[in-house]
Amino acid sequence: MLLRGKVALVTGGASGIGRATALRMAEEGARVLVADRDGEGAARVAETIRQAGGEAHGQACDVTVEAEVAGMVRAACDAWGRLDCAFNNAGVAPAEALPLAEIPPEEWSRVLGVNLTGVFLCLRHQIPAMAAGGGGAIVNTASIAGRIALPKAGAYVAAKHAVIGLTRSAALDHAGQGVRVNAICPGYVETPLASRSIERRREAILARVPLGRIGTVEEIADAVVWLLSDRAGFVTGEALAADGGHTSN
Repeated sequence: MLLRGKVALVTGGASGIGRATALRMAEEGARVLVADRDGEGAARVAETIRQAGGEAHGQACDVTVEAEVAGMVRAACDAWGRLDCAFNNAGVAPAEALPLAEIPPEEWSRVLGVNLTGVFLCLRHQIPAMAAGGGGAIVNTASIAGRIALPKAGAYVAAKHAVIGLTRSAALDHAGQGVRVNAICPGYVETPLASRSIERRREAILARVPLGRIGTVEEIADAVVWLLSDRAGFVTGEALAADGGHTSN
């Protein structure tokens, strides 16, 4: 059990990679706060964990609202006395594929608000909570879009590149407090967020993936749990690609 006895928090935990990771955290022994803008969805995931014999709470949280982020972190600490692990996974996809010069400013703000500022706000409150307990580990969801450019996704690419920079800065700034910060960079994975893009471009995507297939949410969850565990105790500031070799081309 890689996370036995640890207190973990997941944002964007109601579906996709977040849901799979919350379930895997619980299987690995963690007590899990499942947070999502969809509070009912988060509660359902928490109930699934409890039915399997684990400990979990669900909570509604919009990561772009600092008061809600602070409340989320406080809820984990109130429930279990501390915070050891966090997976900052909440994210949004572009509303439509547009060249950079055609992206409306409000769409730019929406995409960066959730995918970048939301991660910053989570780090801002998670790191002090972990430091107060002697340290911890955080994983932020970046993307292959944080390692390479994708066409007609300028706001998303900018946000995910910035998440990797933010991750490395946080890792440097807070290593002395015992807090490790890494990022996961999934490739194309079968999730509700990616389903439209995958179905529209499946053959073109597969042609770029050396392993020749789309990833699963469980594979990403396994990588995240390892990064959060003590087995990755000498890993910080890393942006780990889990993309079937996509960005190795």
